[in-house]
Amino acid sequence: MHILPLDKYSYSFPDPSLASEEGLLAYGGDLSTTRLISAYTRGIFPWYNKSDPILWWSPNPRLVLDLLDFKISKSLQKSIDKNIFEIKFDTNFKQVMIECSKVPRSGQTHTWILSEVIEAYTKIHDMKFAHSFEAYFKGELVGGGYGINIGNIFCGESMFTKKNDASKVALYHLVQKLKLNGFRYIDCQIPTKHLESLGAKRMNRDKFLELVKKSIENPKNFN
Repeated sequence: MHILPLDKYSYSFPDPSLASEEGLLAYGGDLSTTRLISAYTRGIFPWYNKSDPILWWSPNPRLVLDLLDFKISKSLQKSIDKNIFEIKFDTNFKQVMIECSKVPRSGQTHTWILSEVIEAYTKIHDMKFAHSFEAYFKGELVGGGYGINIGNIFCGESMFTKKNDASKVALYHLVQKLKLNGFRYIDCQIPTKHLESLGAKRMNRDKFLELVKKSIENPKNFN
């Protein structure tokens, strides 16, 4: 398909249902808060390398975790029960992003979480649309992740861990917080075996886009 360029003077996007099966929809534009929020409310997110223009994606299938389907393995339950991690939210957002940017990814030689991305998402965090979930061990940040809330969906972006099960325990507490506040789903974006083992399932793009539309009509507060 023809990948469309974005107009730098407009914050509109092509219909995400027109994206390739891999999900690539458009390129260009910027990472302004207006454009980013516009993207997420349409089921679109940026993902690109330093040498690339900004690339915008809406993959098919989409990996989505229904909070009611979250799986807690016996080993994870033991880690939760030990209560060795202090869990916090939104206390160290930028550092969480920096730690996520350091994680080596299979098949990737460079991180997509560039300094400009960190700056852009930190601005969205300041606007209360982006949030972090954090695990601490003896006062040190050892795991967690971040994402954006749209309607009743938490759009997960990335996670990191420096200590066994730290990010999983932080994710468990995120799921509990989201459920308590009336959220229904976590958008996990790209299918991975790790996230599928936690209960996330693949969803047809058109179904996911319909889910996003309905979620915007039913907004929830993260805090």
